[in-house]
Amino acid sequence: MSKLEDVRSVDPAALAMLAVADREGYETVWDRLKQQQPQCRMGQTGVCCRICSMGPCRINPSGKKPDRGVCGADADTIVARNLIRMIAAGASSHSDHGRKPAILLREIAAGHNADYGIKDPEKLLAVAARLGIAVEGLSLLEVAGEVAEVSLECFGKQDGEPIRFLQRYMPARRQERFQRLETEIAASTGRRPGFLPRSIDREPVDVLHRTTFGTDHDPLSLLIQGVRCALADGWGGSMIATELQDVLFGTPRAKAAQANLGVIDADYVNILVHGHEPIFSEKLIDCSLGEEMQAVAREHGAKGVKVIGMCCTVNEVLMRKGVAVAGNHLHQELAVMTGAIEAVVVDVQCILPSMVNLTRCFHTRFITTSDQAMFPGAIHIQYDEQNARRVSEEVVRTAIAAFSDRNPAKVSIPQEVMEARVGYGVEELSRHLGGDLHPLAVALADGTIRGIVGIVGCNNPKITQDYLHVGLARELIREGVLVVGTGCSAIAVAKAGLMGLEVADQAAAGLRDFCRRHNLPPVLHMGSCVDCSRLLVLFSDLAERLDLDVSELPVVGSAPEWTTEKALTIGTYFAASGVPVHLGHMPPIAGSSTVTRILTEDLRGLLGGYFFVEGELLPATAAILAVLDERRARFLSKEEDLPADLAS
Repeated sequence: MSKLEDVRSVDPAALAMLAVADREGYETVWDRLKQQQPQCRMGQTGVCCRICSMGPCRINPSGKKPDRGVCGADADTIVARNLIRMIAAGASSHSDHGRKPAILLREIAAGHNADYGIKDPEKLLAVAARLGIAVEGLSLLEVAGEVAEVSLECFGKQDGEPIRFLQRYMPARRQERFQRLETEIAASTGRRPGFLPRSIDREPVDVLHRTTFGTDHDPLSLLIQGVRCALADGWGGSMIATELQDVLFGTPRAKAAQANLGVIDADYVNILVHGHEPIFSEKLIDCSLGEEMQAVAREHGAKGVKVIGMCCTVNEVLMRKGVAVAGNHLHQELAVMTGAIEAVVVDVQCILPSMVNLTRCFHTRFITTSDQAMFPGAIHIQYDEQNARRVSEEVVRTAIAAFSDRNPAKVSIPQEVMEARVGYGVEELSRHLGGDLHPLAVALADGTIRGIVGIVGCNNPKITQDYLHVGLARELIREGVLVVGTGCSAIAVAKAGLMGLEVADQAAAGLRDFCRRHNLPPVLHMGSCVDCSRLLVLFSDLAERLDLDVSELPVVGSAPEWTTEKALTIGTYFAASGVPVHLGHMPPIAGSSTVTRILTEDLRGLLGGYFFVEGELLPATAAILAVLDERRARFLSKEEDLPADLAS
């Protein structure tokens, strides 16, 4: 793993705040990682099993005794079970995110919620058409109701047909590949495994069922269900979240934004929104920026109220409202340590429980809003869509009241701020390219662009913060590779100043000229973690234009500093969709040579995508480029089969 001689971050703003933490004795995630050393080797290799009370059982990965658990399960079974349980957890969290905008859209359509509306009717009609919904003669609200019902049916239907979103969004060629593979496995083994998800909620339940004591012990069978579960997220829950949030809050458009801790303003009441779901933060921002709350803030001695963000909640509002971003996952404690945050307002996911105790060292109020994410000692102000205005005002007033308690002696705000261009969903990218993705397909076909790499995922304190995110982006654009970023990776690159139009000057000639011609940065901000579904749409569109399967495109996904179960789920649905996936460090699978072989080798032949691991910057860059070039060579060998206007 990439650790620069125990340097904790490459971000100068982070280093400035870590110096404050060291001086004042504030505990950080890096301190707690150090306290955990040495970490459990059995856990790191995936061979610890706690599924029943006969354990916990630890398997010796060297093959010596004990080589089986008390029940008789071997390392292959235990590693596969543990891995797909992680995938199920990741799929559940992202898919539950998608459920909420679907329910909200249904409430709006039924006239039961007037606080929200449909911001992008054109996107609504486009989604309806994609889903095969006949809209002639229907009002806009009736169309919304139909889309909401189809979306919600994907979560709970009980027949064996694949979910509608996958049927209508995944390229037919890729669906046919899954069906052929099912038939081939059935012919050779007598078993017919399912790859395509039947419903979003069913697949994580299936994972938990087959991994419970005494059920499925075949590592291949287990991993196939892990793939099915991940696909239910990527082409189901996450796709629904992305598409319906565009309908509700607006499809992103390119805009200027600012990134890093310097966006915190000592003259203002600073509200930090943090988590993953934009439904509440959208209303909170509207309330905060309204004249009534601005006037109340001025009465308390501030110049006004400023909303800034952290992690994927800010990626959502950054894309649509241009809200400034204070940082990514490992910045959350550092933002509080500036002493100028009046309230940290959280929804769900990626929120460090240490934040509650840390805020007590300052005047900062830590406010939870979801009953799915409760923190002992926090202020809880319950939010639901029926009380959006009231809760938003209560939260903002709580933050304003805290401003009077701020201790100026504790205020220390780094000055680092970078300008970034954000908001490049597939629709906005198409608009820049003249109305569709044809010019990008041409650029891939003729070699103007060497390939496309989606860099996604978390920070991890085991890896120098942002080192691989930023380093890979910089190295890849120099090699002519278009980079697309989501989640904490996108924020890392924005903080490093690599999301401006002028960054095209650092790119290889072909990519540079392409970006200049279309007024694009060479690193595109495409949104939050659930917006990895936008990458699926992007790659699928390009593959269909080139009359190829996604597995034949010169594209790669990379999660170089991944942390969460969600990251493994994303990586799995990318690999299953035909995209090779680079990881900066090994998942907990090294205890099973069988599972490792399936994911890094066998999966390539089965589905076209696979995993490869490299934790050092230059070797990782070389490995990614090698994959792109190998695919490009095969891609060019099919040149005579390309559409005439795309053949180079």
